[in-house]
Amino acid sequence: MPRQILEGIRVLELGQLIAGPFAAKTLADFGAQVIKIEPPGQGDPLRKWRMLHEGTSVWWEAQSRNKQSVCVDLRQPEGQELVRMLATQADVLIENFRPGSMEKWGLSWETLHALNPRLIMLRVSGYGQTGLRRDEPGFAAIGEAMAGLRYLTGEPGRPPVRAGLSLGDTLAGLHGAMGVLLALYERDARGGQGQMIDTALYESVFNLSESLLPEYSVFGAVREPAGGALPGIAPSNVYPCGDGQYVLISGNGDGIFNRLMHRIGRGDLAADPELARNDGRARRAAELDEAIGAWTGRLDSGAVLDAMHEAGVPAGRIYTARDIAEDPHYRSRDMIETVTAASGLEVEMPGIVPKLSGQPGAIRHRAPTLGEHTDAVLEQAGLEADARQALRARGVIA
Repeated sequence: MPRQILEGIRVLELGQLIAGPFAAKTLADFGAQVIKIEPPGQGDPLRKWRMLHEGTSVWWEAQSRNKQSVCVDLRQPEGQELVRMLATQADVLIENFRPGSMEKWGLSWETLHALNPRLIMLRVSGYGQTGLRRDEPGFAAIGEAMAGLRYLTGEPGRPPVRAGLSLGDTLAGLHGAMGVLLALYERDARGGQGQMIDTALYESVFNLSESLLPEYSVFGAVREPAGGALPGIAPSNVYPCGDGQYVLISGNGDGIFNRLMHRIGRGDLAADPELARNDGRARRAAELDEAIGAWTGRLDSGAVLDAMHEAGVPAGRIYTARDIAEDPHYRSRDMIETVTAASGLEVEMPGIVPKLSGQPGAIRHRAPTLGEHTDAVLEQAGLEADARQALRARGVIA
């Protein structure tokens, strides 16, 4: 296996569930050693989320690959001291507890930075470590709502709906991982020190809000939910086919629009000067959607997609998990990888993103069982066997 780009970087993960652990997973996929601190007993709640196999979530298997599990009780002073010891040997510490929790445990940024000036600390929370709402509990769903995403997700005139995935968490995790990489570059390439990265769930979603705020600022326009359409950019929508399936067609480039109209037999629309540019098409989006829908409705979805591909028009089916698993393109790009869990179960999961030509990421080992690496990690940190046994007897480690 080629040398991985984050090989030699040690990450201490104190987070639970999604946002912080997703950031750590991203770093682990590219070679970082991720030591996940879990509470004795049940461990990270994600172990029991959604569908379980022999008592363990298959989501856990994907989220926690390439990680080591160490059980430490952070409620006990001795457990807190263990984390401080591990932090002195770490490059990065990731946490996504409610603001104030780390301070309560004697693990504040100021404390850890004094112990290890090179430490980079990623803190993920609902509203950030400062600000008026700092102390409020915040989950991704609330962040998505506050950032405007939930309002836009759904059909016009109907209640907002969830996107179907924990987007706020994973977006915060990605922004957090990007912050860690920036801080590592500053520390290692420019001779700097460690620093604290403050990532809020709502801000991570808000950062992807495109022209939402500028349009309100300049025009007083409030973007509304539009179902499958792309308001102001046309034509782009989901269209029904004769076999009951739907296809997504994006014909909003000027040249693409021309090819699309000729392919559906509407050369008259292709020749209309008002429709030559997007601003004109946007004003007549409903007319264009009606024309495209009338054509797709006469054909089955396969024939529609074949015609679009021949014409060079971006189009695709709406995939389910089954469609993803059966699509050979995913496998040709190594985007579906199979990992054998501790139970022996073969689990398919997403591959590594992004793909680096020189030092590509890799799934090096399966997700850990609870506390699987407690002794190995603490021994590596310098804690002797009798000291570990004494801590285990008092329930500090497991």
